Amino acid sequence: MSENHARPMSECHMDFVAEDRTATAPQAGGRAPGGATVVPLHGEIDVLTATALSDRLDALTARPCPDLVLDLRPVAFIDCTGLGVLCRARNRALARRGRLRLVADSSSFLRVLRVTGLSDAFEVIPRLPHHGEPDAEGAA
Repeated sequence: MSENHARPMSECHMDFVAEDRTATAPQAGGRAPGGATVVPLHGEIDVLTATALSDRLDALTARPCPDLVLDLRPVAFIDCTGLGVLCRARNRALARRGRLRLVADSSSFLRVLRVTGLSDAFEVIPRLPHHGEPDAEGAA
């Protein structure tokens, strides 16, 4: 993983919570330790749902220093359009000195990331961080 993901969480804090009514777009977001906005995604992320999801992720990455955790574990399917949405959100977060993490434990999704050459582009974690556990930066 590149070092551009690592930055002290004390530099920025995001106080925006995701809210959406579409099935595959973010639902009410929660907070992970350190103030990250957790966005659970469900169903299919494809050409039919990409626009709504992209609009919500654009809103969540519009502020300085966004810190997003996208929970992809309940996602049943993602196509190249969906991967494009994830890439756009990552690029927007990094451009604003923020961070985007993907929670994924599906071997098929991880294989898609490897095959497309995106496995090094994303910070992927197997489960949501819990209070008191170190995150990818090693801070509790």
